[in-house]
Amino acid sequence: MTGDVERESFRKVVAAFVDHEVAPHAMEWDRAEAMDRSIVGRLARIGALGITVPEEYGGSGGDHHAYVSLMEELGRGDSCVRGIVSVSLGLVGETILRYGDETQKRTWLPALCSGQLVGCFGLTEPDSGSDPASLRMRAVREGDDWVLTGHKVFITNGTWADLALVFARTGEAGPKGISAFLVPTASDGFAAVPVTGKLGLRSQSTGNLRLDQVRVPDAARLGELNGGFAIAMTALVAGRLSVAAGCVGLARGCLEAAVAYARLREQFGRAIAGFQLVQELLADIAVETDAARCLVRHAADLIEAGAPDAALAASKAKLFASEVAVRASGNALQVFGGHGYVDDHPIGKYLRDARAMTLYEGTSQIQRLIIGRALTGVSAFS
Repeated sequence: MTGDVERESFRKVVAAFVDHEVAPHAMEWDRAEAMDRSIVGRLARIGALGITVPEEYGGSGGDHHAYVSLMEELGRGDSCVRGIVSVSLGLVGETILRYGDETQKRTWLPALCSGQLVGCFGLTEPDSGSDPASLRMRAVREGDDWVLTGHKVFITNGTWADLALVFARTGEAGPKGISAFLVPTASDGFAAVPVTGKLGLRSQSTGNLRLDQVRVPDAARLGELNGGFAIAMTALVAGRLSVAAGCVGLARGCLEAAVAYARLREQFGRAIAGFQLVQELLADIAVETDAARCLVRHAADLIEAGAPDAALAASKAKLFASEVAVRASGNALQVFGGHGYVDDHPIGKYLRDARAMTLYEGTSQIQRLIIGRALTGVSAFS
């Protein structure tokens, strides 16, 4: 799936899926702080869980242009649904595809693409969020096995996942002493505790993971020993692209909802769509959404080309698009007025979900540091 016609056909399938299977349920799921888990199988049936994976491993063989179209449409419907795909495919599946040996690819990728298994990405810890190089989870070698002990927090798909890509310390302090492991969540000593009461992304499966002497064979190690930090950073490029594309979709959803409401809502004897200040709010959403989409597509171009500045482009896209999503939801709320402040309309959920986008996959401040370092050649961490 690399041609424009195929990509557009796929986008239309996803858009219809969102309109019928996601958007009508988003508010109900949000109120319940729980999503219907059958959504995983339904995502798999339209090819969403394997779009960038080659057909030989159970995927569709699509490119990152198709991927960002998928993320935008899912973000328009519900960022919580987008997160399932972003993590299970973008962070876990694509990382196995890039760094896994043939056995690992054939063991895990078909099951992830089919929705038989769901993946989660175990990087963040209680004391290492923006500073993942300081993570403390340990993996100790015992014969042919590794024994993992420690905690992970705020893990998307954490309570749904069957497979966790876990990063643990296997060597010296700092980034050079971290390795990656593929850990089945059914392993003895593995526990996931739900995170509830979230401001946004309320229906998304978010969990805190506790690994207590979890034993896995050396064959579960992904990539080179002590090479895990580079694996994690590479994975986050795909993660940031996904969040950015999802934010474009979220902002687009805000615009579509606000325009429709402005045409119907009357004040002073006419529709508020004709008021210049309302049009200004809508115009700002529209322009910034289009600009964010351009940054996302540029990053996708560079990732497809294997360009050395692809990671930087993904950071720029993630920074701008996530901040646009916050502004777009704020502007849309202003158009809705008091009606937007209750959950009869989706704007409040859009706003709460948008705020999370500036925090995970690297905060807006971290993205600015990455961009600033690229411009100056000077690291803020040295």
